[in-house]
Amino acid sequence: MIDTTAAEQRWLSTLWPFVQAHLPPAPSHVVEIGCGPTGGFVPAMREHGYDAVGVDPAAPPEPGYHQTEFENHEGARPADAIVACTSLHHVIDLDRALDRAAAALAPSGVLIIIEWSYEKFDEATARWSFDRLPDNGEHGWLHHHRELWLASGQPWQTYLDDWAQCEGLHNGHAIVQALRARFHTRLLTEAPYLFPDLYPSSVTHERAAAHRGEIRATGIRYIGVKP
Repeated sequence: MIDTTAAEQRWLSTLWPFVQAHLPPAPSHVVEIGCGPTGGFVPAMREHGYDAVGVDPAAPPEPGYHQTEFENHEGARPADAIVACTSLHHVIDLDRALDRAAAALAPSGVLIIIEWSYEKFDEATARWSFDRLPDNGEHGWLHHHRELWLASGQPWQTYLDDWAQCEGLHNGHAIVQALRARFHTRLLTEAPYLFPDLYPSSVTHERAAAHRGEIRATGIRYIGVKP
């Protein structure tokens, strides 16, 4: 059994209905880009009858997982669907990764993307999330950024831009433009992103705060189809 953190469990359980709703019928062949060390959505897809594999340098050392970058992965056959969850903003070469995704998909194959627009993570959104971090022993990425920002003494935007540049992150606008250049867009919408680390605050609380204009919705949900 693969262990996941409580935050990751909240993330996967909340996002799984979105992924499942846009998958072709089982037993379609599905590839997850950047499944991570816990396997991402691959276990859930297999439980629902999909022929699912995960590709990630840190993928579990188990059958059906490939420990490599997706750009270097050679699939045995075309994929009926590809899932990429918060992996594209980290890739070194975004264009190459999406060219490979387009080549790996079967005709009319579906691309399911869950992403992050880091450029929308403004100071108001950051402060809102930092004020809701739980004191229950969990120490996630938002805790980390709160500590580093306060220690830096920098304005939030300076801190965020410096961090993103150091990490080589692609912003949400660039990701969406690259997707639209290669796929027919079926769905593109903003969505909550911070909620897993804000327990007991929920995705509903985050969505409501964005609707009221208190914060920005930093998540991206994208569904594309190979032409």
